[in-house]
Amino acid sequence: MKINENFLKVESSYLFSTVAKKQREYQQAHPDKEVIRLSIGDVTQPLAGAVIEAMHKAVDEMGSAETFRGYPPEYGYDFIIEAVRKNDYEARGIDIKADEIFLSDGAKSDCGNIGDIFSTDNKVAICDPVYPVYLDTTVMAGRSGDKGEDGLYKNVIYMPCLRENNFMPQLPEETPDIIYLCFPNNPIGVAASKDELTKWVNYALKNNCVILYDSAYEAFITDYSPKSIYEIDGAKKCAIEFRSFSKTAGFTGMRCGYTVVPHELCFYGTELNALWARRQATKFNGVSYITQRAAEAVYSEEGKKQTGEIIAYYQRNARAIYDGLTAAGFTCFGAVNSPYVWLEVPAGMTSWEFFDDLLSKCQVVGTPGSGFGKSGEGYLRLTAFGNYEKTLEAIDRIKRVYGK
Repeated sequence: MKINENFLKVESSYLFSTVAKKQREYQQAHPDKEVIRLSIGDVTQPLAGAVIEAMHKAVDEMGSAETFRGYPPEYGYDFIIEAVRKNDYEARGIDIKADEIFLSDGAKSDCGNIGDIFSTDNKVAICDPVYPVYLDTTVMAGRSGDKGEDGLYKNVIYMPCLRENNFMPQLPEETPDIIYLCFPNNPIGVAASKDELTKWVNYALKNNCVILYDSAYEAFITDYSPKSIYEIDGAKKCAIEFRSFSKTAGFTGMRCGYTVVPHELCFYGTELNALWARRQATKFNGVSYITQRAAEAVYSEEGKKQTGEIIAYYQRNARAIYDGLTAAGFTCFGAVNSPYVWLEVPAGMTSWEFFDDLLSKCQVVGTPGSGFGKSGEGYLRLTAFGNYEKTLEAIDRIKRVYGK
């Protein structure tokens, strides 16, 4: 028996698991201290009333033989697929077909699982810093090569997102086969303009690349930045898009998202749509009926209004963090189109040193930027998904200790 040795190349602990472990250890050692979490991007506000009502109705249906449902359709019930197609695409002037939409248990799963349909010798380009799942699953699949002395994987093309380039990845000099992009990006919280995305689409078309586009935070966009990569001409020939109800509608505990694979996306005469359809039919049994009815309710008139209010709540948190810490003398980024604030740590400290200092002196938990990649060193990510009053308290604690 042999194991997949690629797993041994991955960091032994997932970033957010390490953060949670450190928090637990501190609380056990200091039971009298209240810790405020501004770290993991988990929502805290309850589900919208329209969503709860739809779930109750669906539960009742499951309790009757006449309306009971077993295995769902492989790619999603027609009612939710049509709601997604009409509201997320047709309403924005984008022509996406029903059979190009695949419902799933979340964008995180799909962002990693999509690699199943690609050859292991494809070269992958990833932003740095970046959501860890893109890199970790690339390593697990055997596409990364070994890690060098610099801590970087030899077969991965890293695209640094630095203050000097406005945290926007630059077109790589070495041509990749697969490009992971996420906008508004996690962890930095910066959205891409139409011109920026057009540059990437044109590059992918010219170089025969596929873009894996994570649009999990599109609901937080407040300016004219594209919410979908398919707003860019030609994108359906080179891009797969991932969407999630987790942040849009608070479904982190419900698990529901979807992936769009256009029929126009072909390589060597093969549609990627057909490959993904086959993969999902084999390895995934679908999202529960109750959850799909809940997702459908997000698109109702009341659902849109109520989830919009929840998004606004988190946006207020983000602005409070940004304004409060900027006033305290910190340099901050993000917050405008994102639930995240990217904070520059005090001079002379590493990301993890500041994490520990913040926890011990303020009892506030963030996420060290270096955990998102080498270029994240010197920063800390703070999330706006907490309670508003507790968020203000966390800001006040930080200002009292570090304020200038």
